[in-house]
Amino acid sequence: MIVVGLTGSIAMGKSTVARMFAQLGCPVFDADSAVHDFYRAEGASLVESVFPGVVDDGVVNRERLAARALSEADAMPRLEALVHPAVALRQARFLERALGLGRRVAFCDIPLLFETGGDRAFDLVVVVSARAEVQRARALARDGANRAKFEAIISRQMSDAEKRRRAHVVIDTNGPLDESRVQAESLVRAIAALPGGGIRNA
Repeated sequence: MIVVGLTGSIAMGKSTVARMFAQLGCPVFDADSAVHDFYRAEGASLVESVFPGVVDDGVVNRERLAARALSEADAMPRLEALVHPAVALRQARFLERALGLGRRVAFCDIPLLFETGGDRAFDLVVVVSARAEVQRARALARDGANRAKFEAIISRQMSDAEKRRRAHVVIDTNGPLDESRVQAESLVRAIAALPGGGIRNA
């Protein structure tokens, strides 16, 4: 099985491209959804123990937690120490299921793939990218968005140029959705033509 890491900076269209891969019949692991699941399950009490006051009715309040994480200098490492192992476990189970089902390829949608050094665990890395002005316009059009929050998030992410340099494949999302879909379809066809194997059945 070929295991592909899918990443990209905020508002680049990564989630949209992930849905395209899913629509093409590829299994896709969503790290953000895994975090949501963690915050609703065993993570609530763990996060509350480190960041008191961020849990409502047994579920982590993400907006409140984000405000803490962005305003306290040492908050992100402490939060990541809780979240990353839980997400890694869910990802491993997802890949085991995909391999057991005999799938040819599996995608893992991980926002901070390069920043966490996770790219080394994948056979291929796909970066979703758009021009800076397109990214900014998309980000600021989101509910609850503002320039300060956008800049705070960008400051924690590797530059798009560096991500593009490290990628095996770049999917450009500047144009219409149909153009991005063509790129996704081409990639799936190319992977289907690759020899069998990959890190998960080496």
